[in-house]
Amino acid sequence: MNAADGPSGAVAKVAAVLDEAARTGISCPPVRSLLPEQDVEAAYAVQRLRVERGVAAGRRLVGRKIGLTSPAVQRQLGVDRPDFGALFADMAVPQGQHVAAGRLMQPKVEAEVALVLGADLPQSDPTVADLLRATAFALPALEIVDSRIAGWDITIVDTVADNASCGLFVLGGTPVPLDRVDLRAVTMTLTKNGETVSEGTGADCLGSPLTAALWLASALAGLGDPLRAGDIVLTGALGPMAVAAEGDEFTARIEGLGTVGVAFARSAAAEGAGA
Repeated sequence: MNAADGPSGAVAKVAAVLDEAARTGISCPPVRSLLPEQDVEAAYAVQRLRVERGVAAGRRLVGRKIGLTSPAVQRQLGVDRPDFGALFADMAVPQGQHVAAGRLMQPKVEAEVALVLGADLPQSDPTVADLLRATAFALPALEIVDSRIAGWDITIVDTVADNASCGLFVLGGTPVPLDRVDLRAVTMTLTKNGETVSEGTGADCLGSPLTAALWLASALAGLGDPLRAGDIVLTGALGPMAVAAEGDEFTARIEGLGTVGVAFARSAAAEGAGA
């Protein structure tokens, strides 16, 4: 980063680069060289600026996602903590609706537990009891991660600035109260075109999806932007992510929560070639 630009100038520049990539569908080089080295707070400043611009443009903020909950992925990126990003209503894909060809740049799919809050979580030191009282229900979910960075060449700085590499999400349709399921013990199987591509358990997500949600609630309360009633929380992957392409169909089954699925539409060119 050119020191003459200053931190705020660098934040605005990175936000512009990522916004342009999202607008055009053309991936950009890693943005970490434009920010102070390993400055995660600067990356979150980029994320906040882009979220604020989205809200100002009329997008509706509906929750948060947690990323980097896998110890293996944390080691890969050289970090020892998860990260978070924002969920907007226009990122939700109803079950049964296809993801349009070209809507995402380099998507991957992971299965997660989603929590939907029924009460605010303003405490900076929330307990499990606080979280259980505040959660209305859980749902099986798919997060379709995406990166505006070419070739997924990312560090923690790149992914945080890029809204924690979030793309779209799909929620199952049958809510389950938390007193009916042990989220730490649930097992998950993700299939792609009928073949199993990922497996895991609730314990693979920071020890429990509830632990991940507590981390997020504390982090956001500390920033003065706590989780609120009605928020959706994607708590993090239960197993490895799988690359998605046109024509692929994914289904996740999470024990005790049910199933959730998504399909990726083929482009007109692909349909014509297959005719």
